[in-house]
Amino acid sequence: MIEISDSLRSLFSAQIEERDGSYVIDIPTSEIEHDTLAADETYRIALLASGSSTGQKAQQEQPQSAAQEPTPTSDGPPVDEGEVRDVMVETTGDQGDGIAKVERGYVVIVPGGQPGDELTVEIEQVQENVAFASIAEHDSRAL
Repeated sequence: MIEISDSLRSLFSAQIEERDGSYVIDIPTSEIEHDTLAADETYRIALLASGSSTGQKAQQEQPQSAAQEPTPTSDGPPVDEGEVRDVMVETTGDQGDGIAKVERGYVVIVPGGQPGDELTVEIEQVQENVAFASIAEHDSRAL
């Protein structure tokens, strides 16, 4: 299991593409819309290999010039352990887990969730910037 830092601001999957002699990762629009990331800011990123070709997980930190540490919120996580919530899974992570977001772009990882699923989940573990939940109930209206 990968240890996730409390300073994690965002979690998503993307491919690295070459464009005009540089390598680029596209940031999902939802990261900006949910105020998780801001345009014209510099962030430190971590890359995890998908395991599809090498079978090993490698983590690299890619410092950029003028990198800024994320500013932690004084409010803390918007969820509590044991809390039951309704969420919508937005995407799937590299390990196949559903990824939902709640207030302030806070990430909730839901094993078994698929994009578009509207689920009732129980929050099992809370960290500063990510929570892990289990499915309590599927919404029969979800596609």
